[in-house]
Amino acid sequence: MVALAAQLKVNPISSTIGMNMSHSHEYAAASEIIPFHDPVLSREAVEHLEVRSGLVYVDATAGEGGHSLALLQASAPSGSVLGIDKDPRSLARAQKRLSPFGTRFQAVAGNYADIQKIAQDAQYPATDGVLIDLGLSSWQLEASGAGFSFQRDEPLDMRFNPNQTDPNAADLVNLASEDELSRILLNLGEEPKARIIARIIVQSRSQGYIETTNQLLAILRRVPGLGRGKRTHPATRTFQALRIAVNDELANLQLGIQGAISLLKTGGRLAIISYHSLEDRIVKQTFVQESSDCICDKTIPVCTCGHKAITRIVNRRIVTPSSPEVKSNPRSRSARMRVVEKLKLKLDQNLTKGVQRMMLTWRKNFFIQR
Repeated sequence: MVALAAQLKVNPISSTIGMNMSHSHEYAAASEIIPFHDPVLSREAVEHLEVRSGLVYVDATAGEGGHSLALLQASAPSGSVLGIDKDPRSLARAQKRLSPFGTRFQAVAGNYADIQKIAQDAQYPATDGVLIDLGLSSWQLEASGAGFSFQRDEPLDMRFNPNQTDPNAADLVNLASEDELSRILLNLGEEPKARIIARIIVQSRSQGYIETTNQLLAILRRVPGLGRGKRTHPATRTFQALRIAVNDELANLQLGIQGAISLLKTGGRLAIISYHSLEDRIVKQTFVQESSDCICDKTIPVCTCGHKAITRIVNRRIVTPSSPEVKSNPRSRSARMRVVEKLKLKLDQNLTKGVQRMMLTWRKNFFIQR
């Protein structure tokens, strides 16, 4: 991605390609009629975060404000919620939706990877709970015009924040090398036909820039056996991989988890809802690591890492949507939620004894001098 960004300075193409005026008016109108979607695992998130009145919470991926609404309702009458989102269009919808709550809801546009700084700048030095939902909203899929969905012909953008200057999906598709495209599709989409797809995309570029979702779909249809035997659409893994790469989602997730844990008060909880194995693996591994007193290799007989647990895992079994929720919202079927609780900081016993010895020595010297 760094090399690609440098290349764009020399040969800019689709980073300047956006929605034309007709597209812009069309999506603006659509955003007014697309209803707010029901947030996934909303009831379960409120329960596991143990939301109460008078406490402060952060909805780190506020989107259209669905989870923020649930947090505000559960923390009434005096709880407050800070909503963070990278997509200013979604955040505007959330602000409009939650305006009846007045100052109890505060919205900030930003990347939840910077959650600590954003929260502190917003006068939230510590919080009782953080919620991170890694899914896309119905509005983003159906009306944003950003090319997140392969079911609509839209510009290949896929940036959560359309104002950012980073490469978009069209830039990747048109400028990345075959090897780079293959790595993106394999590592971020777990696409078994990554190499073949990358080769056909590169061959197709000789016929002109690939700028829309329909153009990319037409290319994917030429891949022999793509999606055969799978329940999901053949384009799902490719679109997922491009979106994750464009928005640097996995790196942001790792930073966001650490920042959220640091922001929590003792006893505060962090709940994360993920939708595919790449995300869930990072969440699980990080939660296990931060809930362990030792992270040394198991072959080492004596701990040398000095790592101390700062969280405890609340739910050993992942929380998944109920059958009624999946029936009413099929997109929720792959959701899974994990929760940790911030522990009180424990001083190392050897360090504590050392401090005690130092204090005794100081007291003896003090009285001798007197």
